[in-house]
Amino acid sequence: MPAVGTADTDSPLWRNRDYLMLWGGQVVSTLGSTASTVVYPLLILALTDSPRAAGIAGALRALPYLVLSLPVGALIDRWDRKRVMILSDIGRCMATLSIPVAMAFDALSLWLIYAATLVEGSLFVFFNIAEVAALPRVVPPHQLPQAAAQNEAGFGAATIVGPSFGAFLYQSFGRGVPFIADAISYTVSVVSLLGIRTPFRSERPAERRELRHEVAEGLRWLWGNRLIRYMALLTGGLNVVYAATPLVLIVLAKQLGAGDAEVGVIFSIAGIGGIAGSLVGGIIQRRFRFGQVIVGAVALEALLLPLFALVPSPLLLGAVAAGLAFVGPVYNVVQFSYRLSIIPDRLQGRVNSVFRLLAFGFMPIGAALSGFLIERLGVVPALLACWALVLALLAATAANRSVRSAAPIGRDAAS
Repeated sequence: MPAVGTADTDSPLWRNRDYLMLWGGQVVSTLGSTASTVVYPLLILALTDSPRAAGIAGALRALPYLVLSLPVGALIDRWDRKRVMILSDIGRCMATLSIPVAMAFDALSLWLIYAATLVEGSLFVFFNIAEVAALPRVVPPHQLPQAAAQNEAGFGAATIVGPSFGAFLYQSFGRGVPFIADAISYTVSVVSLLGIRTPFRSERPAERRELRHEVAEGLRWLWGNRLIRYMALLTGGLNVVYAATPLVLIVLAKQLGAGDAEVGVIFSIAGIGGIAGSLVGGIIQRRFRFGQVIVGAVALEALLLPLFALVPSPLLLGAVAAGLAFVGPVYNVVQFSYRLSIIPDRLQGRVNSVFRLLAFGFMPIGAALSGFLIERLGVVPALLACWALVLALLAATAANRSVRSAAPIGRDAAS
């Protein structure tokens, strides 16, 4: 089991000050990010009327995980994780602000939007890997499932409010206002991080090896654990669909006559499903085996995804999206808490960087391919391609022995 922080392991999470500071700051930051994320494709579609251009922006935001995650993971295990998170948030704030500033000087271009998304995505790699590695420092191992569920609930609540809030700001106050709100949310995150007392890593020896050797150690640990290796690949496959779904949903909603504000409402309805999944994720984790939850989650996604092509109204699109959003937090609570509970603290950055390279590295493919398929073949063929991938993942997961036989948290993992 990894070393934990200095928090009282017998105290409930709601009395863990440092965890609440970390959680609260990230909920506010997620609110700002979801407010701007739904606006990026709306802004690009308004400028270019090209789904392919919107898909490229999504790909650029996810692309840095392919290039940076492995070296960043090793660096996170060397550096002060809190400082990395603070500097990353400051940089993301500046990148986001570049868009309304360019608007104010009538200098906004598609290339500037692409640059802002690429910078924001690059700094997200640093922040995200450091944040994941920091969580076991402020939360004891037996509370990781509860913390993961609470994180999902908070982020789900932000997801409910964020898209409608962003679309409202975009439509009512100007296209640059949602990005200003996002920049403010990054500032709140910085303030919350400055208030956390627990160090985000354990003490380490001063000697350092070459970066490639440290990266290789993380790779060997993950690749030697059959379950964690498969979960990284499964999550990567599911994230191809996750990256493609927002643009598919927006185009379908537009075809059904939805306006920009209604698109925000659809994403907010989906957020309600995310909240529900977050609230029950910890309960499901305690009552069902790991394999039952993972296979069941992929099966539900396979069942719900084709319904997007069948529903006749934007409201029902939101209902189907809510069902899919329910599945995500349950899946994440189980696999995330399991993973963190068995990775040694000295390897948290490196192993999680490898995991997230495999999990997020395929997202640019999903984002770019969705725009290409929608523009060339139409939105329904793009949706069916996503469904075929989920069906293949379901068959592979149901047949995987490591998933079916995984031990509960606190016992040795399958290897």
